[in-house]
Formats: sequence, C-alpha cells, structure tokens
Amino acid sequence: MFIAQKLRKENIVEYLLYMWQVEDIIRACGLSIEVVNEKVISPQQLEKEDKALLYNWYQDLIEMMKLEGVEKSGHIQINKNIIIELGDLHQSILASGKDVAYTAKFYHILPFITQLRKQQIQTDISDIEICFNFLYGILMLRMKKAEISPETRQAQDEITKFMVLLSKDYNLYKSGELEID
Repeated sequence: MFIAQKLRKENIVEYLLYMWQVEDIIRACGLSIEVVNEKVISPQQLEKEDKALLYNWYQDLIEMMKLEGVEKSGHIQINKNIIIELGDLHQSILASGKDVAYTAKFYHILPFITQLRKQQIQTDISDIEICFNFLYGILMLRMKKAEISPETRQAQDEITKFMVLLSKDYNLYKSGELEID
C-alpha cells in the first residue's frame, strides 16, 4: 500500500506493474487475508497502525478481486481503468502532435507491438495494454531467473523507453502542464 501510494504519484507505469504483482501475490495466497497477513504483512517492520492499514488494504483488494471475478486471472477494474486512461492519453498525444519525441518513439516501437499483438490470445486490446502485458511478462521471467533472448531484451529496452515517456506525459497531463485538445 505504501509503495503503491508512492508509485502512483511518481510513475504510473511502475504503479500498475506493481499492482498487477500484488494481484498475483494475493492469488498465490489463495485470496486469503490470513495467508497474506502471515506471508506478506507480518514480516514487515512496520508500526502496528501501519500494519492495520496494510491489512485493510489487502482485505479490500481481495474483496474486489472476488466481487469482480478475477480470482484466477485478470485485473480489478481500478487497474483496468488506468490502462483505459493511459490508452486515451496515448491516442490524444498522437492526435495532437504536441509531443514529437513521444510520437517518434511510438512509431519506433510499433513493429514490436505488432509482433506482440500476434502472440496475444486477445487481439482487440490497446497498444498500451500490449506494452504492459509484455513488460509484466518480462518481470515474471526475471523473477523466475529465466533466460531472456537478446531480441526480447532489445524490445524490452525500447518499450521501456516509450513507457517512460508515457508516464512523464501522464504526470504532466495530471498536473495541467500538458494540455491536449
């Protein structure tokens, strides 16, 4: 919760990847607040009040996951909304032409996105969601200490650079410094 709050303010891309990881941790704990408490919350060096806040946060996430039917896979609506918001911002930036570096980087990574889209089960997802799915997949491979090919690392580097620009523009847009018609 505390990491999520910090990331949400500083880097929306890292925030969403973190939240997807939290969803998977909750799944690994069988959507049980008792297991989450034992494995995730209790080991942390936090004050009693902060542990209580963290417990309630996880409990709320578990409830959302159950209510929204994403116990086995998928994402809760609040996380889906961020993808939608970022996708809308992405389209607005491209249409406005106000961030030339962003547009250039997007067209630079478009071949990677096209290739990744062919590998998706669900092909009607946005370019932004494809980027998130790819980056999260890389995160999971790294956690498993799996081999990542040089081509995949190159795609990761380029997509990461693009997502950094998206996060920067998101912060500028939210602060009112980036106006898009």
